[in-house]
Amino acid sequence: MSADPPPGTGDGPAGQAHDWQPPPLAPRLTDPVPVVAAGSALWLAGLVVLGVLALTGARPADAWLAACVVGVALGASGLGVLTLQRRAHRRGSKGAQRL
Repeated sequence: MSADPPPGTGDGPAGQAHDWQPPPLAPRLTDPVPVVAAGSALWLAGLVVLGVLALTGARPADAWLAACVVGVALGASGLGVLTLQRRAHRRGSKGAQRL
């Protein structure tokens, strides 16, 4: 015996709209800011560790250090874009994305 599908999801008469929608996710699960901030913090931690090792001579300043610099820069620019989008949404701008 199978369970009945949610209302509006089964095969109905032709032209019948499917009105079932999944429940909305909690705002904390759809907010990209904590993820971007955590990623930026990890890149910054890598930059600090590799920078200290490069300054002490234990490791050369190589591509990994450059990758950490780029990671921090991209994370900062991503947070800036998210801030601008939220500001535009609050302002009521027509082209703003809702975050």
